[in-house]
Amino acid sequence: MKAIAVDYTRPNHTPECFAEITIEQPTIGAKDLLVRVQAISVNPVDYKVRSSIQDKQSTPRILGWDAAGVVEQVGLQVSLFKPGDEVYYAGSITRPGSNSELHAVDERIVGRKPAYLSFEQAAALPLTTITAWEALFERMAIAPQTSASKRDKHILIIGGAGGVGSIAIQLAKQVAGLTVIATASRPETFEWCLNMGADYTINHHQPFKTELKKIGIQEVDYILCLNDTEQHLVNMAETIKPQGKICSIVETEHPLDMNLLKNKSVTFAWEFMFTRSMYETDDIQAQHEILNKVSTLIDQQVIQSTMTEHLGALNPENLAKAHTQLESGRTIGKLVLSGFAQ
Repeated sequence: MKAIAVDYTRPNHTPECFAEITIEQPTIGAKDLLVRVQAISVNPVDYKVRSSIQDKQSTPRILGWDAAGVVEQVGLQVSLFKPGDEVYYAGSITRPGSNSELHAVDERIVGRKPAYLSFEQAAALPLTTITAWEALFERMAIAPQTSASKRDKHILIIGGAGGVGSIAIQLAKQVAGLTVIATASRPETFEWCLNMGADYTINHHQPFKTELKKIGIQEVDYILCLNDTEQHLVNMAETIKPQGKICSIVETEHPLDMNLLKNKSVTFAWEFMFTRSMYETDDIQAQHEILNKVSTLIDQQVIQSTMTEHLGALNPENLAKAHTQLESGRTIGKLVLSGFAQ
């Protein structure tokens, strides 16, 4: 089968950044599905892992985690899916990635593809959706319910126009019933956040406290940080309510000064959507359930896909283009590729 791989880090503008290789079909485990991949999307984790491959690899590394496709085979202990089922998922960072024609993945982290979406639109969602859902409803323990009484609760989403922000805005508004303030910095990103359902937007290059005052808000109950945790920590400490909750997905280079949050008794949590699959936690199947819940919300047209650009077939040139575009830090929504050129 065909796959797109990297053997060691090269600049993503060079022709050799990725290579198309031919490898054996994956052998599936007892709980695995063998999926024929129809579409994939790229995430920051893709280029971060690519950049970390410094030494020449004896076996080229297949990256990619977001995928949508059709089940071809199932393992002996599979109970959630059957051959022919259309699925979407984010895979495991500890296994070969989805930039391949066929991909082996644990059924417990796979969801039913929304019938309302194309494979391309569906592939844009899994990793960011699971990240946002876990951050909102597990790490910060926000009740997933829509009720008028929740409208007096405010969430600030830092970096609202990216992949995670685009779906987090929708979940916070449509599922949790919160008042959503998203940060952005360009006219097109402000517009995108509002189109995703944000009630307000503020500029993350300005002090949050000043920006919030402009829209008549003093403090927020929750903060979801999707961009530069170190840079925004003081801003977050100043604008979070006493006993509020902060969740971040962005690792830091230096220790954070948690004393800034002490007097307000603020809860701080990390979110990493690969935790369940990496450690095979007892509740690993929760990701299957999350994806199915969101699939239903999409089919009910409560939530929409965050795909903004289809970059063509899955080949080395287009994949390098996707990585370059994503690394620019100016991508809105999600970039998708589909199918191998014949």
